[in-house]
Amino acid sequence: MREECAYSEFDRKENLHFDSKVVHGALGCEPITGAVSFPIFQTATFRHVTFGVSTGYNYSRVQNPTRQELERTMAILENGAEGFAFTSGQAANMAVFNLLENGDHVILCDDIYGGTFRICDEIFSKFNCEFTYVDMTELDNIKNALRPETKMIFLETPTNPMMKVADIQEIAKIAKENNCIFVVDNTFLTPYFQKPLDLGADIVVHSGTKYLTGHNDVIAGVVVVKDPARIPFFQGQIKSMGAQLAPFDCWLILRGLKTLSLRMRQHDENARKVANWLLTQPKVKKVYYAGFENHKGYEISKKQCTGFGGMISFELDSEKTAQDLLSNVNMILFAESLGGTETLITYPWTQTHESIPDDTKMALGITKAFVRISIGIENVDDIIADLDQALNR
Repeated sequence: MREECAYSEFDRKENLHFDSKVVHGALGCEPITGAVSFPIFQTATFRHVTFGVSTGYNYSRVQNPTRQELERTMAILENGAEGFAFTSGQAANMAVFNLLENGDHVILCDDIYGGTFRICDEIFSKFNCEFTYVDMTELDNIKNALRPETKMIFLETPTNPMMKVADIQEIAKIAKENNCIFVVDNTFLTPYFQKPLDLGADIVVHSGTKYLTGHNDVIAGVVVVKDPARIPFFQGQIKSMGAQLAPFDCWLILRGLKTLSLRMRQHDENARKVANWLLTQPKVKKVYYAGFENHKGYEISKKQCTGFGGMISFELDSEKTAQDLLSNVNMILFAESLGGTETLITYPWTQTHESIPDDTKMALGITKAFVRISIGIENVDDIIADLDQALNR
């Protein structure tokens, strides 16, 4: 006999608006004591009530109430069947790629995060899996890359760092027609601005380190599945790989999620103003921002998203200008990562995309004069003033 405690209840709160869902989560408060801040269950193991009777929790690697609250909150926000919290975005992607078997083929967007490329190139290629990288803004590129052994289509939109936008709904149709698993990395826009599962994706992944947490104090990854039949596979991944997110880190993300709506709106508003300011700068050759009306994917974004997010990339007139900018910012922080309250500026050539071959980077437009900026929630005039003094001194 197995008895389940109150923590296993799953109130999806489907009648609430998104702004309320992020605040109240799955259970929201702790059901036994009424604690408004969901507790950190900092325990490795759980006492059995008696022989054959469990509370529903046995060992924290398998499940923990704090992690379960985060996972089910993410399922609610992404309109999925269940979520899974991992120790990093890389760990989350590793679990997704473990769906592959010997000889399987995957189609990915050509402008992919360097860490995702490294997983494919250095790890799964050893198991005779093959990977094709195409520009997914053109649907024919995907169709032409399909093979009988194609098992998965993996998409970032917008892409990192070129801000390419692909049509999730149309790619989902291609995936379904060809019996492929369709995975979308939703890190840049979060479920606040974009819901890939509603548009036909099978799996959503996040680097939870970024906007979900929002404060640059956690490394985490999240997977959300649409089909309940996939739940046992990812439960098994966590149980066997031991890549479960720790209770304290889960709690930090739960706390960060409460302000996700507010933060994403401010990121979006600030980024729009910064992107337009960059267009006026003589030393800036090109600005990559999905919110420009002349952006190739603008109409697709308007169709499938409710905002453009806080990410901008831009190319400067020389490598020296890029290095001077990175060296001279003050309030803005020269650091890897993105999605936090602070504005971060990054050099993809040697940071996020150092694993990508140089000729591939150059072909994509990732040059030594190219930078990426994650716009924070500071006063936008201060962000622009700092860019101005670093760029035009």
